[in-house]
Amino acid sequence: MIKLSEIDMNLLVVFDLLYQEQNTQRVARRLGITQPAISHALKRLRTLFGDELFERTSRGLMPTPLASDLHPSIAEALALLQETLNRPDDFDPQSSRRTFTIAMTDIGEIIFLPRLLERLSRDAPGVSLSTVRSHSDDLKREMEDGHVDLAIGLIPQLGAGFYQQRLFTQRYVCLLRRGHPLARGHFGLDAFMAARHAVVVAKDTGHGLVEEQLARAGIDRPVRLKLPHFAAVPYIISESDLVVTVTDKLARATRGRLGLAMHEHPLLSQEIPINLFWHRRFHQDPGTRWLRRVIFGMFSE
Repeated sequence: MIKLSEIDMNLLVVFDLLYQEQNTQRVARRLGITQPAISHALKRLRTLFGDELFERTSRGLMPTPLASDLHPSIAEALALLQETLNRPDDFDPQSSRRTFTIAMTDIGEIIFLPRLLERLSRDAPGVSLSTVRSHSDDLKREMEDGHVDLAIGLIPQLGAGFYQQRLFTQRYVCLLRRGHPLARGHFGLDAFMAARHAVVVAKDTGHGLVEEQLARAGIDRPVRLKLPHFAAVPYIISESDLVVTVTDKLARATRGRLGLAMHEHPLLSQEIPINLFWHRRFHQDPGTRWLRRVIFGMFSE
């Protein structure tokens, strides 16, 4: 049995051209090498296949029955390999039917998806998006394997092997309904400590750092509700007297339509970087390069 690891692929190229040209001199010209080099390659081919492959006749080198049987499959394989190695560098968003998978939080979905989907409907009508929640090492493996194309957020575990690009910074604020007794006037530490709170326990996301910072500061406030995600929080806050710590991006996106008030946070003033991440294996992938440019152009500040 002939193994691919034992074959010089150049021999197959010579075989294909000999079948087409039936003349070693013409093959040598096409490849830019000497005629003796082609004769040597033919000798190696004959040894490899245990057959003469091409016999000299008055009409040139004519293929043997084995060569005629082999040529269609070898020619097709070489053409496919040539096409694969010379795939187009450009991604055509207008004709693509690709689905991109992006890891982001529910806050990210609220902030990014409406505008991004509107842009895609105009510039890339066949392109689809899929969002996922991936945690810690799972996300690293999924991006390395190509199952997740991009990730957006505060994701400190994506270090070695990943590229990242800053989109913007955000800070944390307090969100409460507009008719809340604490909605007007100064909202300082005393008001924060006295309020009843909803807390989002966003495991394995950068938002978990909020509760860690408050705990280190020795802050013990009345917590009446714990949630695993942010998406429902503005709706709950709009019909209760709870106060919640959220990003300023989420607060600005929801306060107008739900009748909410936003206060600067009395304890958390640090700005949080939100980055776009991708694995270095796919740095040159035309599709993800295009989507990265679109996201950066739309959301970078």
